[in-house]
Amino acid sequence: MSIRIHNIKKLEHRRKELRNNLTPAEAKLWTYLQDSKLESRKFRRQHSVGGFILDFYCPCERLCIELDGSVHNNPSARAYDKSRTEFLAGAKIRVIRFENRLIFENPEGVLAEIKSNFLDHPQTPP
Repeated sequence: MSIRIHNIKKLEHRRKELRNNLTPAEAKLWTYLQDSKLESRKFRRQHSVGGFILDFYCPCERLCIELDGSVHNNPSARAYDKSRTEFLAGAKIRVIRFENRLIFENPEGVLAEIKSNFLDHPQTPP
């Protein structure tokens, strides 16, 4: 029997709340990721894995994208982010992080970095 770690029921309300209240940076990046716009990869907003809610997740790439604001610039937040990244690595999910400001200052660079993290395999149609 396998243990379900994706989108567990107890986080459903919080995921929905976060989807309905995206930060400005999340809303901006979502305009580039929604509807499989980026290299035909499907992304999900506020997808949970274990007890963590990921900003964006691409299942076929097993890739998590996290956007970090100023709240991440302290030692306890960095320690939390490190443990989260280690947990996700244990679930074979890669994590890339961007500062919120980059989404507005250099969206093309952010998208290029995301694409550079895609594995070299063809996508299956939805």
